[in-house]
Amino acid sequence: MLVLNCSTKLLMLEKILKNHFPESLKVYGAVMNINRGNPFQKEVVLDSWPDFKAVITRRQREAETDNLDHYTNAYAVFYKDVRAYQQLLEEHDVINWNQVFQIQGLQSELYDASKAVANSKQLDIKLTSFKAVHFSPVSSLPDTSFLTGSSPRLTYLSVADADLLNRTWSRGGNEQCLRYIAKLISCFPSVCVRDDKGSPVSWSITDQFATMCHGYTLPDHRRKGYSRLVAITLARKLQSQGFPSQGNVLDDNMASISLLKSVHAEFLPCRFHRLILTPQTFSAQAHL
Repeated sequence: MLVLNCSTKLLMLEKILKNHFPESLKVYGAVMNINRGNPFQKEVVLDSWPDFKAVITRRQREAETDNLDHYTNAYAVFYKDVRAYQQLLEEHDVINWNQVFQIQGLQSELYDASKAVANSKQLDIKLTSFKAVHFSPVSSLPDTSFLTGSSPRLTYLSVADADLLNRTWSRGGNEQCLRYIAKLISCFPSVCVRDDKGSPVSWSITDQFATMCHGYTLPDHRRKGYSRLVAITLARKLQSQGFPSQGNVLDDNMASISLLKSVHAEFLPCRFHRLILTPQTFSAQAHL
């Protein structure tokens, strides 16, 4: 195991990962954030350098953690050889197996390799698989002509909006998620449409892997073009900062799939896999 701390090497790693798109997108996004202030206190672990076969991004060991917070306790994975990834998992102190956590990646063997090690340590593992999406370059500002007057207006989220996002997110509704969303809003780009009372009615945020997520419009405000506007605006904002505008969508979310097709987003050949791993000690307490 090698922890890559050198800023020059981390910039080199960013460039190397770019050559392995789309499978490396999650790790690439995490490394980009490390190289731009590291707001989520991440670090990079590899099997070797510079000719690595597996790379994992994880929370720094000195970062404050909540053992039930799988949102923040998140690892991104990219490997050139799945055996090297599994060997890295098996090494002492690469993964904190004593907490609830998640592993993200865009490679098909990720689940089986992770499950083999998790089973040996008696952790439960839950897989959710998504279509992976990449937005085409947005060269011009989206049309906002239908937003007449002072409201509704296109703006960004504030930490004060975190409770609404926590209540409306299918993965949310708990204290850990509320904290996590507030951190995302304070650290990364977001876009929202606000009504005449200043409340968000449609939004999307960016996560710790530079992924567009939690795109949502309140039921009473749907079919007005807000979701399309928010998605295009956030994609453009990320692209303007040099980030890849990536996202994920469940196979049965036909409304979001139709929206993505309408904005000419590219559905990638690989799938996004999110694994949530839970030690038996926490199985009754974890919010999955």
